[in-house]
Amino acid sequence: MKKKVLQVLAIFVVGILGGLFANQFIWPYFIERPVYVTERKEIIIEENTALENAVEKVEKTVVGIKTTSKEKILNGSAMVLTSDGLIVTLAELVPQGSEFLFFVEGKPSPYQILKRDLTNNLALIKLEQNNLPTVGFADLNKIKTGERIFLIGTIYGVEEFTRGVNEGVVSYFYKNLISTNILERSTMVGSPLFNIKGEFLGLATIDYWGIVSIVPVDIIRTFAGF
Repeated sequence: MKKKVLQVLAIFVVGILGGLFANQFIWPYFIERPVYVTERKEIIIEENTALENAVEKVEKTVVGIKTTSKEKILNGSAMVLTSDGLIVTLAELVPQGSEFLFFVEGKPSPYQILKRDLTNNLALIKLEQNNLPTVGFADLNKIKTGERIFLIGTIYGVEEFTRGVNEGVVSYFYKNLISTNILERSTMVGSPLFNIKGEFLGLATIDYWGIVSIVPVDIIRTFAGF
């Protein structure tokens, strides 16, 4: 009799322990639990969008040039430095003894040529204009090879100037020039170049093979007295 009572108690204890074990380790897996989801948003600015924004920012700082001499007609561009009409271009675009036209937003502007630096191929001109758009200057100490850059120049059509854009990267630094991998036609000479932030890097020179190099902004600033 005593032995049967002990067996019943053992079964009872085992049942209780089994229930506790099931409740602790099994049932939680069948109970519905709340699920927490944290939304993650990433804003990706595509390179093309960045370029488009930079072009829109700086395009109105470009001035068109048409030069007529006894020998030939030259087309090119200049860069606005100050809102009251100070612009810079290449000296080769404004040779002495020629006739010049400077176009702001497609309209010719009266001008005065202030000085030329034939060594660095620069010319400083004052237009009779006010409230012209300007942009900041790039820090050349932060410019690296492989950095993405672009130029904006003026293209003289049958009746008016239009703007053209080209892009590339900095290839290497050489003496007083910055070499690029951009190829362009000779009529884009004097076009200002910018980094992707829209900061002014310098003016385009173009060699026989169409390779664009940059007269850097530091030399331009010294020439202009900035």
